[in-house]
Amino acid sequence: MKILVTYKTKTEFTKWYAEIIAKEVEGELIDFSKVTNEKMSEYDVVVYGGGLHAGRINGFKKAKEMFAKSAAKKMVVFVTGATPNEETETIDEVWKVNLTEEEMESVPHFYMQSGLCYEKMSFPDKTLMKLLANMLSKKENKSNAELGQEQAIKSSYNISDEKYAKPLIEYLLGE
Repeated sequence: MKILVTYKTKTEFTKWYAEIIAKEVEGELIDFSKVTNEKMSEYDVVVYGGGLHAGRINGFKKAKEMFAKSAAKKMVVFVTGATPNEETETIDEVWKVNLTEEEMESVPHFYMQSGLCYEKMSFPDKTLMKLLANMLSKKENKSNAELGQEQAIKSSYNISDEKYAKPLIEYLLGE
């Protein structure tokens, strides 16, 4: 089975996970900006990884369109984000926003916590995050979730771990 692992990243977390996955499953790793429909067609399975950006999986819409035009047989998706893996309700909402009901059933999908990297964010993204942090700091009677979010977005951090890639790797190796 030939596997393509492709990714779109802004802060390098997604690339880091993609490299681990490609190595473990002996797949080819290619930055999504260099992937074409024709390139996808050379593989049985396309693994697409994108970072979470404003509730959306970065580049996923285009990846789905390209996959649909390719001859590849299966698509698997993973998303990286600053939300800890234990926040299952939040992660479930991410999937509901990004996948149709049919895709929820047919497209294997995996979440991998990563972190926040202000140093690699674009100016608009950095500004939005700082505005959100400022708004949260001024709010009174914060819920526990808001307190956690306020603390989490104050500065850069990395909560990535290879163990979060294991379920996807095991899925691919079991195919």
